[in-house]
Amino acid sequence: MINITKLEKDIKIKFKNKSLLVSALTHKSSNKIINNEKLEFLGDRVLGLIISKKLFDLYPNETEGVLDKRFAKLVNRKTCCDVAWSINLQDYILTGNKKKIFKSDEKILSDCCEALIGSIFIDTGFEVVKSYILRIWKKHLDKSDVTILDSKTKLQEYSLKKYKKLPQYKVINSSGPKHNPLYKISVSITGSKQYVGHGNSKQQAELDGAEKLLTVINIK
Repeated sequence: MINITKLEKDIKIKFKNKSLLVSALTHKSSNKIINNEKLEFLGDRVLGLIISKKLFDLYPNETEGVLDKRFAKLVNRKTCCDVAWSINLQDYILTGNKKKIFKSDEKILSDCCEALIGSIFIDTGFEVVKSYILRIWKKHLDKSDVTILDSKTKLQEYSLKKYKKLPQYKVINSSGPKHNPLYKISVSITGSKQYVGHGNSKQQAELDGAEKLLTVINIK
C-alpha cells in the first residue's frame, strides 16, 4: 500500500481526494481498470501548457523554433523521469508484480510523474499545479537558457562535413495508444551500424537515436 501521508509530505501538497492520488501511482499492470493512464493523458497536457507559457515569458525574443527545442527537452521522457526520481516517486508506484522501480524504468516513472500532475490539477486546481510544476522543474528551467544544439543537428553537421551525406532515419515501428505512442526509429551514417532511438514522437525517437550514434563516435 502507498503511504499517503508520507507522499503528501514529499510533494508538499495535501489531497482532498486520496483515491485520486493512489490512481495516479497505479500502473496498469496492477489494475487494468483503475490506473493512471487517463491521468497521465491529462497531466501531459497540463505540463505542456505550463512549461510552454513559462518559456514564452522567459524568452520573449526567441523564435518559435528555438522555444520548441527548449520545450521538447523540458517535457521529454528523460526529464519527466528525472523529476519523478527527484521527488522519490519510485517508492510509491504500484505495479502488478510489485517489482522495485529503477531509474532505468523511464516510461513508468515518466507516466507516473505526468499522472501525478493530472491528479493535482483535478484535486487542487490550476494555480496549485502550476506552482508545483514550476517548483519541481526549477532546476531544468534554470538550465534552459543554455543554447542547445540538438543531437540531430550535431549528427547532420558531422555527416555532411565528413561524408557529404545526410544521416539516414528509418521508422522501425510504432506502438501504444494514440495519445501516448512509442516510436522506434533507426539512424545511421556512412560506415556506421544502425542505432535505434525510442520516443513518444518521431522527433524524440530520432533525437534519441542520433544521441546514441554520437556517443559511439565520441562527438559531444
